[in-house]
Amino acid sequence: MGRIRVLSDQVANKIAAGEVVERPASVVKELLENSLDAGSTEVRIEIDSGGRRLIRVSDDGSGMLRDDAMLAFERHATSKLSEVKDLLSIATLGFRGEALPSIASVSRLVLETRSAEETTGTRIEIAGGKMLRVEEAALAGGTAITARDLFYNVPARKKFLRSEQTELAHIASLVTHYSLAHPGKTFLLRSGGDDLLYVTPVPTLKERVYQVFGSQTLDELVDLGIRERHLAIPAPFVPPGAPADETEEPPGRTFRLSGFVSRPQVQKLNRNSIFLFVNGRLIRDRLLMHSISSAYHNLIPPACYPFALLFLECDFEEVDVNVHPSKTEVRFRHGSFVHDFVRDSIRETLMESRPISSIPLPQHSPDLPGGQAAAGLPYSEFTQRIENQVWSEPPSQVVPGAVPEAPEFLPDVTLRAPQPPEARFDFGGAPFPAREPGVPAPDVSPMRVRIPDTHGGFPAEAMAESSGSLAVLADLRPLGQIHDSFIIAAGRDGLWIIDQHVAHERILFEKVLRQSASGRVEMQRLLLPLILQLTPAQQIEYARIADELHHVGFETEPFGHRTIAVKASPAGVAQADVERVVFEILETAEKELRGVSMDDLRRAMAASIACHAAIKINMRLDQSKMEWLLSALAATECPMSCPHGRPIALRYSTRDILRGFHRI
Repeated sequence: MGRIRVLSDQVANKIAAGEVVERPASVVKELLENSLDAGSTEVRIEIDSGGRRLIRVSDDGSGMLRDDAMLAFERHATSKLSEVKDLLSIATLGFRGEALPSIASVSRLVLETRSAEETTGTRIEIAGGKMLRVEEAALAGGTAITARDLFYNVPARKKFLRSEQTELAHIASLVTHYSLAHPGKTFLLRSGGDDLLYVTPVPTLKERVYQVFGSQTLDELVDLGIRERHLAIPAPFVPPGAPADETEEPPGRTFRLSGFVSRPQVQKLNRNSIFLFVNGRLIRDRLLMHSISSAYHNLIPPACYPFALLFLECDFEEVDVNVHPSKTEVRFRHGSFVHDFVRDSIRETLMESRPISSIPLPQHSPDLPGGQAAAGLPYSEFTQRIENQVWSEPPSQVVPGAVPEAPEFLPDVTLRAPQPPEARFDFGGAPFPAREPGVPAPDVSPMRVRIPDTHGGFPAEAMAESSGSLAVLADLRPLGQIHDSFIIAAGRDGLWIIDQHVAHERILFEKVLRQSASGRVEMQRLLLPLILQLTPAQQIEYARIADELHHVGFETEPFGHRTIAVKASPAGVAQADVERVVFEILETAEKELRGVSMDDLRRAMAASIACHAAIKINMRLDQSKMEWLLSALAATECPMSCPHGRPIALRYSTRDILRGFHRI
């Protein structure tokens, strides 16, 4: 007897379900796409327990006849394809005929449908791929599919599902995507009796963006309009002497791109705000992702992502959608052309609207607490400001043999004698302690290190490289600041440059973690509650991490539909930064979808709070404040890097200094 056998339909359907039905959001995707293909104008999605217990998708589409409804659960039964050549011009979202039998094989499914051609509807019950009941029912026009107890008969698959909030977040993100792609339709997403998303038909995409994201996000976006580019295709070979058709136009393809992209100052922490559609199909495509990153190159930091809502339209022959079981990946026939078209379109739009990324300037004097609106200018913007200072003066004429005068744009390095502060100075939630009465001022006389002449020797202890002990930070002698942003300090092992913002950020980061662990976080009440409007995905994340927000110093509570009120914030976070910090934390929480642990989330919260509470660049510090900053930094667990991984201090060792002056 042979070993090869044909699998039964039940086993084959479960194998197909393993490819098509990855999680509850996969079920919603397939059913939602079927509803859109049926011409529905209203789609309702009801979820219970993150989709494990219940998924119900109902629509007012064309519905199905009784015979079609029964045939729809056969493998590869579809009304959208008939010949092989149809695969080259797929205009519908679904086409394989695998979704319904795959879903029915791993759930308890009920189909209720009625076509306009029939006076009564059809109700079909299936459990684990077995048809249990088919009966007539009095139903309204359209289709409703209910899937209960997902993976009840495949416990191994059920174990791999994430938490209910995580699975619900995937579903909310999916429905949000398709609501943006179809502004003329109604979408309702309900979970546990609460409406997570409810949008009604609007005439324009701009109004749908307002419905989903609110006015603040809409104000930060730039409309691409309709961008077009024609791809010329070489004409077919015509044999010599054959008559040519002069009336035929040169063959080619026209690509159209529309949608919205964000201005350069909008910098997201992940790709969750990038929405891509090709011929109305939601996709995840590395080619288009790379083209977006290329368009924003040198406009936003490499680790940040923009908001993008893009719709690419092209001939169906130009894109292959049959390359992935879940139909979320595509392959372009002319990939490099598509990449360059998307990149150039976005880049040109950004250049027309605002060619250079602009960062809001400080609203107050930098010498006052809270004077910098942002937690610190990005590195590119900071260097640009320095370059503007350096090259603002016209170049002078150089006379051979003359000694040039010192230029006015030399770095502002100030050496200040210590002055005992009269009162305790508190900035950013971390005080710089005043000196106790009667305690003498520290000795700030210059360090005495014997520098030999060119022919002399140098002490071995000075020539030796530093041991690398972090305790050396406490022994550094601050000399001044460069551009009121970087502290210059002298040590026995060389010269140090310390970024004051990230140094204070590290200090506050560890302080927030300690206070959060002990349950004694310093909070400050807001004069008026701050009302924030959330997207459906953000609302789900807020419900999941509300307790963690309280542990790090935020007092929040729900305030109506998809709205929260912030009544208190961690001490040191300026009121102008509270909204930004909360949204940063919610965006960070969405990374849990990719496996970030709760401990990583807590550390990310602390990092965000510390970044906004820390002293800023362009902040002048007196001697005592610089000394406190260095000593407090030396007491931290990791004083050499900030929570985001940026270096805090750079050392120019004594050996390097001597080598630079050709003394060794």
